[in-house]
Amino acid sequence: MTEENKCGCGRSPTGKCIGWHALSEDEYIKRKESYDVKQAQKK
Repeated sequence: MTEENKCGCGRSPTGKCIGWHALSEDEYIKRKESYDVKQAQKK
């Protein structure tokens, strides 16, 4: 992983920057829950 792709804010569940640093706290929580559900369905 290159330095420019790393997540500096710590919000990205993948460790790569996906733009979640710009989300409000409420929107972040909603997206994180949605992401977690999708990941659980893949297993």
